[in-house]
Amino acid sequence: MKGADMIPILMYHQIGQPSPRGTPYRGLTVHPASFRRQMAWMRRLGYRGLSMRDLMPYLQGHRQGKVFGITFDDGYVNVLANALPILRDMGFTSTNYFLAHRFGGSNEWDRANGVPPAPLMSLEQAREWVAGGQEAGSHTLDHPDLPELPEAAAFEQIHRSRHELQEALGAEVTAFCYPYGHETPALRDMVRQAGYLNATTTGGGLAGPADDLFGLPRVTVARSTHIVRFLQKCLTRLEEKRRHA
Repeated sequence: MKGADMIPILMYHQIGQPSPRGTPYRGLTVHPASFRRQMAWMRRLGYRGLSMRDLMPYLQGHRQGKVFGITFDDGYVNVLANALPILRDMGFTSTNYFLAHRFGGSNEWDRANGVPPAPLMSLEQAREWVAGGQEAGSHTLDHPDLPELPEAAAFEQIHRSRHELQEALGAEVTAFCYPYGHETPALRDMVRQAGYLNATTTGGGLAGPADDLFGLPRVTVARSTHIVRFLQKCLTRLEEKRRHA
């Protein structure tokens, strides 16, 4: 990696068959074959894919190595079905950000934009995810736009989701992801106060020592991200330069 202190944290949503051409947000569904190719290339180049929990020592500067983060937003069933076997094959860990009140539901927050419904994991499936060696993070209770909520309601979404997920999954939850990537300094403070150790946004770029652990940027991986562009995003500082341009 150019600049050993810079770490790509990949952002995925769904891993499955893309919706028909012209469907809104079609690009957020990455084909399983593309996902396997991306993971295989990173492993071939000597990199290890890690969950946010496992990535923390590297983000804090306590450890160094060829690592990258793997995250999935929303907890889709197709991630369990299609990504988990690939992650197991590669020996990688990852973080899936779950909605504490949407187990067994669908992406209702996308309905107004014309996005087709896609099933979210049931509680049992989320437990299977955790039992498979992967991390569960929080994406709030039900995917609100946090900056639009009153302060007390926003804190409830952040704080309560952590405790409900921990109780339901029997696993510690220390990673948070802001819905839509929308956040503020006040919301970052709420995430800290709620007991999380890190939080990711949708801001583009590689994560480095200058980044707040509660406002970490990620590298978006879309359906159309061909392998050369994928490696360029992960292994160069182009995205970091764009972020600060």
